[in-house]
Amino acid sequence: MPAPRKYPDELRERAVRMVFEMREQSGQRTGAIARVGEQLGINPETLRNWVNQAEVDTGQKPGTSSEDRQRIAELEREVRELRRANAILKSASAFFAAELDRPQQR
Repeated sequence: MPAPRKYPDELRERAVRMVFEMREQSGQRTGAIARVGEQLGINPETLRNWVNQAEVDTGQKPGTSSEDRQRIAELEREVRELRRANAILKSASAFFAAELDRPQQR
């Protein structure tokens, strides 16, 4: 279960949007994150991570999008479950094979 989020999604979206707007208006990439972070009371590194992920999600930067990351996590979870089930089945088949090899007592 993921940890609870410190900031609501609305604040996250608003902050990222403000950074993009500030960059567009000023034409500079530097300083926008620090200014927006200070205005909204968000740690600049946290905001920088949000902006980087938003750029990946929109295709402005290469990387793994949020949707892909979520799908990968689901697939990894499924693989773990299947491997566990496979190990259980292997153990059960070995147990029953050993039972068949034992001499029967009547």
